[in-house]
Amino acid sequence: MRSFLRILRWVALILLILTAAVLLTVWLLRWRGLILFSHEAAPEQWEVFGVDVSSYQGTVDWPVLAGQGVDFAFIKATEGSTLQDKAFADNWSGAQAAGVRPGAYHFLSYDSPGETQAENFISMVPVTDGAMPPVVDIEFYGPYLKTPPDKERVQAILDPLLAALEAHYGVKPILYVTYRSFYSYLNEAKYADYPIWCSSPTVFPLVPRWDFWQYSHSAQLDGYHGAQTRIDLNIFRGSQEEFESFGLR
Repeated sequence: MRSFLRILRWVALILLILTAAVLLTVWLLRWRGLILFSHEAAPEQWEVFGVDVSSYQGTVDWPVLAGQGVDFAFIKATEGSTLQDKAFADNWSGAQAAGVRPGAYHFLSYDSPGETQAENFISMVPVTDGAMPPVVDIEFYGPYLKTPPDKERVQAILDPLLAALEAHYGVKPILYVTYRSFYSYLNEAKYADYPIWCSSPTVFPLVPRWDFWQYSHSAQLDGYHGAQTRIDLNIFRGSQEEFESFGLR
């Protein structure tokens, strides 16, 4: 009998260890952005909804998107020091014409100076009354998924980029973050005044003082025809009245 109980205890211990190992592995893969869960978080009742788009959504029928309750759109403009999204100009003008408040975003590269990345963005995105602040998208890609750059390197690129954008547009840029990028590079006092747009498609955002929540990567709406059939959904953390004054110069 004692021998049997001893075996049961060992089996239970082994199962506990295996379960912990599986949960830790899933958490690490999610943290690194290598997996997404098919069941995404649904936001509570919010007043202001938006999308984010790039050339992957192809031709966008902005009045159709607006008719589905889209109040704002983050639109890809640039990436690094040279890449420019070919659909940006049409999306920027189309969103405004449809009454969708636009905001342009830049995908941060870890491979070129922040000064030249700012020049690339400024060459594409006009200073526009009523637009949302510019966005810098800080996440991981390619080899940096497994081996992220160190904080000093990232901030040496990011800080002059943010300074140049703020000087040109007259408002602090929004920082688009994942949990990993925020806690790796941005969770310190010098970034405390920057608005935060948090990507968290599985749970309520777990970063402080966020302003926008990207809560879905897998939505399908009417009104766009491109290589990507999915579209990201976002909410603003505040009322319609607060949104209308958010980020104005």
